[in-house]
Amino acid sequence: MISLIIDKITNPQFMLALLAAVAAAATVLTIAIPLTEGQNLQKRMKSVAVERDRIRARERERLSRGQEKVSLRQQPKAYMRRVVEQFKLSDWLGTETAKKQLAMAGYRGPQAEVAFLFFRMAAPIGLFLFATFYVFVLNDFGLSLTLRAGIVIAAAYLGIKAPEIFLSNQISKRQVSMRQAFPDALDLLLICVESGMSVEHAFRKVSAEIGGQSVPLAEEFALCTAELSYLTDRRIAYENLTARTGLESVKSVSTALIQAERYGTPVGTALRTLSQESRDQRMNLAEKKAAALPPKLTVPMILFFLPVLFVIILTPALTQVFKWQ
Repeated sequence: MISLIIDKITNPQFMLALLAAVAAAATVLTIAIPLTEGQNLQKRMKSVAVERDRIRARERERLSRGQEKVSLRQQPKAYMRRVVEQFKLSDWLGTETAKKQLAMAGYRGPQAEVAFLFFRMAAPIGLFLFATFYVFVLNDFGLSLTLRAGIVIAAAYLGIKAPEIFLSNQISKRQVSMRQAFPDALDLLLICVESGMSVEHAFRKVSAEIGGQSVPLAEEFALCTAELSYLTDRRIAYENLTARTGLESVKSVSTALIQAERYGTPVGTALRTLSQESRDQRMNLAEKKAAALPPKLTVPMILFFLPVLFVIILTPALTQVFKWQ
C-alpha cells in the first residue's frame, strides 16, 4: 500500500491529473460561491446579533459586579488552548498587531486568537516535516544535499508566513468590499439622520440595508450599533469601528461623529461632505485603474495580438508568392 502511494506521488502523470482535478474543483467553487452569498449574509448577521447579546451581557455583568473585564465569548477548542498555554505562544507569537489584523479580517474573540497562535506554530512545523519527508525519502529529484536543505528551509519559512498572508488576503477582500459600498452607506446614513433618527437607529437601519452590497460593512455597522447602545463612552465605539475597518473614509466619518458628540456640531452637513468625498475617491480610483490599463496591455498585445495580425496580413501575400514560384 505504501509503495503504491509512493509510486503515485512520484508519477508525473498522476500529479498532473491531480492538479487538473484541483483546478476544476476550484473553478466549480468559484462559480458556486456567489450563489451562496445570501445565506452567508444571514449567517453573518446572525453572528452579529449574537455578538450584540454578548456585549450587552458583558456590560451588564461589569456594571453589576464592578469588574473591568468579563469574558462571555465562546471558548476556543480545548486542544488548541492547551497547546497555546503549554508552550506560552501568546508571549512570543501573540502581538498587538496580530490582534488588530484578526479584528480587521473579521475574526474576533479568544477563539480566533488561540487558533491563529496555534497555526502560527503548527504550519511551519508541518510544512518542514512534509518537505523533509518528500525531498529526502520519497523523491530527491536528483538534487544535491544543499538544494534539498534549501527547499526544506523555504518550506518552513512559507509555513511561518502563511498565517500572515492569509490574514492579509482576508483584510484586503473585506476592505475592497467595504470601500465599494461605503459611499452608498453614507448616503443612507445621511438620509436616516436628516429624517430624525438617532445615530444608533441610523446605523442599525443602514446595516440591514447595505448587506446586499457588502456583508462585512453590514456586520461592522451592526457591531458599532451594539457598542453605541451598551458602552459607557460612545467615542470608543467609533474608534473601534475605525480600527476594525482600517479605512481612511471610515476614520473621517468616525472623527466627524466624535466631534458632533463632543461639540454639538450638525451631523448631516459633515456626512454630506464626507459622502461626496468618498464618491470622488472611488471615481479617482477607477480612473487610476483605467489609466494603468495601456501599460499593462502592452506586453499581451506584443505577445498575442501582433503575431496573429502579421499572420493574417502576410499569409495571402506569401500564398501568392509561393503560388507563382
